[in-house]
Amino acid sequence: MNDSPLQVLTLPTSPYPDQRPGTNGLRKKTHVFQSEKNYLHNFIQCIFSSIDLRDRQGSSVVVGGDGRYFNSTAIQVIVQMAAANGVGRVVIGQNGIMSTPAVSCVIRKIKAIGGIILTASHNPGGPDGDFGIKFNTASGGPAPEAVTNKIFQLSRTIEELAICPELRVDLGTIGKQSFDLENKFKPFTVEIVDPVESYANSLRNIFDFAVLKELLSGENHIQIRLDARHGVTGPYVKKILCEELGSPANSAINCVPLEDFGGGHPDPNLTYAADLVETMKNGQYDFGAAFDGDGERNMILGKHGFFVNPSDSVAVIAANIFCIPYFQHTGVRGFARSMPTSAALDMVARATKIQLYETPAGWRYFGSLMDAGRLSLCGEESFGTGSDYIREKDGLWAVLAWMSILAARRESVEDIMTDHWRTYGRNYYTRFDYEEVDLDAAVEMMLDLELMISDRAFIGQVFTVGEKKYQVEAADNFEYSDPVDGTISRNQGLRIVFKGDSRIIFRLSGSDSFGATVRLYIDSYEKDINKLFQDPQVALAELVTIALQLSQIHERTGRRGPTVIT
Repeated sequence: MNDSPLQVLTLPTSPYPDQRPGTNGLRKKTHVFQSEKNYLHNFIQCIFSSIDLRDRQGSSVVVGGDGRYFNSTAIQVIVQMAAANGVGRVVIGQNGIMSTPAVSCVIRKIKAIGGIILTASHNPGGPDGDFGIKFNTASGGPAPEAVTNKIFQLSRTIEELAICPELRVDLGTIGKQSFDLENKFKPFTVEIVDPVESYANSLRNIFDFAVLKELLSGENHIQIRLDARHGVTGPYVKKILCEELGSPANSAINCVPLEDFGGGHPDPNLTYAADLVETMKNGQYDFGAAFDGDGERNMILGKHGFFVNPSDSVAVIAANIFCIPYFQHTGVRGFARSMPTSAALDMVARATKIQLYETPAGWRYFGSLMDAGRLSLCGEESFGTGSDYIREKDGLWAVLAWMSILAARRESVEDIMTDHWRTYGRNYYTRFDYEEVDLDAAVEMMLDLELMISDRAFIGQVFTVGEKKYQVEAADNFEYSDPVDGTISRNQGLRIVFKGDSRIIFRLSGSDSFGATVRLYIDSYEKDINKLFQDPQVALAELVTIALQLSQIHERTGRRGPTVIT
């Protein structure tokens, strides 16, 4: 306990016009938060101001980050401002490290008023990389649109901020630190916690760790290769998979969180985790997985580098859901996927007669359904999978779900996947990302596309590529009405649906710190057993040609091709 009360100051500030949070919070280049006066402070103040003062007083807030550059500095500011804004306790992962799923878990466990997560997810880190701030509410999930809109409106008019500038926290020592503040009756408390333990306890209640330990270290154990990509998941993988479940220490690589992720791109896909794919090709390992910067996303690989598309991954988990003890106890309330995700999950929902929800991209839409008791399992094509035990996507949860299926079925990843296609049919799927394109050009292209598909004459139009013909059955700009509260979310992506369940989708992404990202998604259902094993890029070539012709995306953006193909 410090001897003399610390001073609480109210300082003048000026607003910034560009602090609108996207679906994953506010993301900018790191230097913006570092060099623009009060840029970080303003946004943090607006988060606290968005919470009613009566709710803030004496409340608990969880803070964690993925360890990227500027993480520790930002945490010190957040603690100083939390104290000045009436928060009673801040719970922080040791050294400022805590994965996004773990933050959600801890928020729910201690009944915190919310959490602040310092991450730009799968975006690069370092002084020249990206930094981000995301606010999660008391449910443990990303702030809903009404809250992020309120934060943005406050950011446009902010005139002052509250801070306790002399307060300094030791982030490295586990335990409680108390501080007396002037004009405050109770001490302000900071609690530094093991970032893994509460989260690991939750996983122990979901999965059968004895079964998983036998799979990973028993007499007939499988060989695995897990790549944490120098993100926050490393300590979790080491403690849970290696130390507790017995997988050899060398089965987990790149497990030390680094400020710049070792100079790499912490994105678990075929492009940025190509080294893991290459390692898997030699046949030494039966199962492989990669994670992103903050522990949300996952990529699943089988022997010889067999790739499991994320849309297929959630469908396989759904089809084998009772291999996971948690669902044996709770039952299954519903499945959900984001609109751009392939319809593979729909086929399982249809066969099992379980309700399926199609939402806009963004995990917060799943949270509303979970809070209402309507949803148990959900996923996104962007390598995100999760369940209702928390309110975030969870890469390690998805890996343990797959391992539970492997343990129950004693088949390879590839055999499980091909059996799934034979049972439910296959959704061939790909996504093209055009990153950091000119925003004005991208917006103009999307407006012209919408004008084209909105024309009544577009419905019924036939496109011929080679010997194949595709007839337009429907086209729209996706609009979602939340079945829980009736909230309507418009302009969520342009959809062109062809007869036979093929789709072309165009979206502008809102999660990038520079320029715009245009995403093109192609989804085509195939139930002919003789056509289930084609290369996806070959199977979808005709639909890709149609999409490029309709959008003129290369000509409109000046790009010869996509930055990333998934």
